[in-house]
Amino acid sequence: MPKERKYDEEEAKEIFGLAVSGDEVGRLSVPERNGLTLAELQAVGHEIGIDPGRIAQAALALGTRREVLPRRTFLGVPVSVGRIVDLPRALTDREWGILVSDLRETFNARGQVTSHGGIREWTNGNLHVFLEPTVTGDRLRLGTHKGNAMAVFRIGAAGLALGLSLLTLFAFEGLGRAAMVIPALMAAFGGVALASNVFRLPRWAREREEQMESIAGRVAGLVGDGPPPPAP
Repeated sequence: MPKERKYDEEEAKEIFGLAVSGDEVGRLSVPERNGLTLAELQAVGHEIGIDPGRIAQAALALGTRREVLPRRTFLGVPVSVGRIVDLPRALTDREWGILVSDLRETFNARGQVTSHGGIREWTNGNLHVFLEPTVTGDRLRLGTHKGNAMAVFRIGAAGLALGLSLLTLFAFEGLGRAAMVIPALMAAFGGVALASNVFRLPRWAREREEQMESIAGRVAGLVGDGPPPPAP
């Protein structure tokens, strides 16, 4: 039977800070022990009339910390995004199945489900979701990168550079306008390719981050901060 989680003094203060106003926090007296369980925190809060549900919600927020992974960029444009969510307990098989269904619906993709060494994984192309065991629960890692972004950058830069070089050379040689058509088209193609990345990638990154944040919120609500549901 898993041990009930205990919150240290700093965590207890943070939970009460999330659950109540500053005046109420000032009236609280948190016993100095080697951690308090959720029930004990609720008992302390009850002394000044704090709803136990507010304490439970604050503990859930603390237990499901979310970390926004820094965007990896190229020339100032995002090419990857990610999220990490620390869960207060391990997901059951049923909850993992619910999460996979949610992922498929959110990203409109079937994906591939695998597991190895206690780590569960759902992947679809460059999009990956890992569920990793931790000392206190599970860690959910979500990440993706735009696979064709670098190729488009390279092709665009090469076309623009080559086209401009040929235009400069042909102008220096005094060639007529007809000779300028092909290098001009090459430069234009390269410029359009670069511009498409500049405009589409930030929009892509925002959409993926919103989807990941939505997944993080729903899985946090799914697990709560209590024991897993009993097996059927």
